[in-house]
Amino acid sequence: MAEHLTAAGYQVRVPSLLHMGSGAPPFWPRIVSAVRDGLRQVPVGSPVTLVAHSNAGLFLPTIRSGLDHPVTGSIFVDAALPARIGPTPVASPELLEFLRPMAVNGRLPRWTDWWDEADVAPMFSDPIVRQATIEEQPTLPLSYYEQHIPVPDGWDDHPCSYLLFGRPYDDDAAEARERGWQVAHLPGAHLHQIIDPAGTARHLVELATTT
Repeated sequence: MAEHLTAAGYQVRVPSLLHMGSGAPPFWPRIVSAVRDGLRQVPVGSPVTLVAHSNAGLFLPTIRSGLDHPVTGSIFVDAALPARIGPTPVASPELLEFLRPMAVNGRLPRWTDWWDEADVAPMFSDPIVRQATIEEQPTLPLSYYEQHIPVPDGWDDHPCSYLLFGRPYDDDAAEARERGWQVAHLPGAHLHQIIDPAGTARHLVELATTT
């Protein structure tokens, strides 16, 4: 997706969050630092649009508040939404109940190992991409999902929007709509950005330029 956006003339940075679950909690300051480091080569006065997928949506308020760059838009892609008033739990009680039996010495298996093959296979159309994605996944500590993320006041003082792929994030898309955000729908599974990177990139550009 970044390659498509770059080819269209946009400057794109993809900060690495692979080490976000290392060390002891809290983990969210490490994520903010990773994004700041990823933008180090971008002039401080240059405006940026933040794009977060899945669980990363919960960290957008702290990321936005921790940057030196002006944020002109935030786009949530099939993502969890931060609470209107923080702090926001990373996982619901139901999800924690599901995860705890999987933990070995306090650490969880890779995300794709949480689910049955029937749930995972439809998210990938290319076996090479699937293997690369699986190998890149971190094994996060259970404590990552037990943390609460602060939601700084006024973090959403700029245009926010939501790109929905499908269930179960349709409830988050409905909540985004209630907040007055622009919402777009690109039907697909949760990792649809690797199935249709060009289509996803087009929707990101449309949301970034019309909010």
